[in-house]
Amino acid sequence: MASSSFVDYVRIFFRSGDGGSGSTHLHREKFVPKGGPDGGDGGRGGHIILKGNSQYWTLIHLKYRKHIHAEHGESGSGSLCHGANGKDEILDVPVGTIAKDENGKILCEITQDGEEIILLQGGRGGLGNANFKSATNRTPRYSQPGEHGIEGWYVLELKLLADVGLVGFPNAGKSTLLSVVSAAKPKIADYAFTTLEPNLGIVNYREHLSFIMADIPGIIEDAHKGKGLGIRFLRHIERNSILLFLISADSRDIVKEYRTLINELEKYNPELLDKRRILAISKSDMLDGELCDEIEQEIKKHIPNIPFIFISSITGSKIMELKDLIWKNLNG
Repeated sequence: MASSSFVDYVRIFFRSGDGGSGSTHLHREKFVPKGGPDGGDGGRGGHIILKGNSQYWTLIHLKYRKHIHAEHGESGSGSLCHGANGKDEILDVPVGTIAKDENGKILCEITQDGEEIILLQGGRGGLGNANFKSATNRTPRYSQPGEHGIEGWYVLELKLLADVGLVGFPNAGKSTLLSVVSAAKPKIADYAFTTLEPNLGIVNYREHLSFIMADIPGIIEDAHKGKGLGIRFLRHIERNSILLFLISADSRDIVKEYRTLINELEKYNPELLDKRRILAISKSDMLDGELCDEIEQEIKKHIPNIPFIFISSITGSKIMELKDLIWKNLNG
């Protein structure tokens, strides 16, 4: 996924179709002098429909579609002919897409591949005059107009759905870990904000099992205020079942770094702290046994009750054990 192709927020003016008018028609046929009303109903206006598509990972295909209109329904006609329904506008969106109105109210959420949800209903077609015939009014000369569709500005927002979300400061080794445990090919470089977009990878586990891991772009202090990449990517963390905190072994203070990350998540959304957490110390190939023991004692003393593990994506050390730990927490 190139950094220019990841779009997780679009604002679009949607309009569903108007319903067609009912027909006011009286039957005319040779030898049938009083055929009566036979006006057909108008067709329904087209819906605006969101459809989950697991082949999409971004909203880039909708970025430049600022106005999307469904077709209007056709009017009814004589001989009880029903007007054709307007064509629905079906939009393929990634799984994890949320639709909101302009006030920020969540209207619907796509959580499964192939799931279809009507975002905006098309207007109902009007009834033709044949519906209004009665014993006291045998030749009604009126019918209903079609209902108007719904229109307005709406927001589509993508929140990545993943089992495990990688959380850490820039250069903690998240992209490298993801590339090692999955087939994902994130761009990796030696500078701050290595990752400018989330990357998803399917991690193969034992006996053909698997889980999804997301590399969330690096957080910095005060990210909840919008600094750095800020809130744009913090929201993706909300959708992860487990948070895997990755802190580099060369950190000056691992405990402080962990607490800073926790603080940013709490200030953004306190509910994030209810998620299960795992702490992985990356780049542990740089440590000797004595340093590992010192760090382990610090973690046990200051961050109790959190499972932790020393790993190295470069050498592959403890990567399988990390997968075991993740799987245990996902299914525990």
